[in-house]
Amino acid sequence: MMDATVLDKLFETIAARKGADPSASYTAKLFSKGRNKIAQKVGEEGVECVIAALSEGNDKLVSESADLFYHLLVLWADLGIKPEEIWAELARREGISGITEKESRSKE
Repeated sequence: MMDATVLDKLFETIAARKGADPSASYTAKLFSKGRNKIAQKVGEEGVECVIAALSEGNDKLVSESADLFYHLLVLWADLGIKPEEIWAELARREGISGITEKESRSKE
């Protein structure tokens, strides 16, 4: 059975591709195109997840979700954000009502 540690392992692989030869690695190619392109890919994959959820079925949504996670991890790596920062934020929110948590952000 797979668990979330696969994301940590994938992140390590992605981070190792930073500065690698763009002709040898899709990830290195993304890094070489810059943050705007990486962020654009995250948006595209998010939209593809929505489309899959609404009209293409679970298998397609699983595939698109994997693409979204991958591109999000590339964006984190580009910005120097480590997955444990996200996991810590999720842990901080655990047990807090989504409404309460959202209201706390609007005051910041």
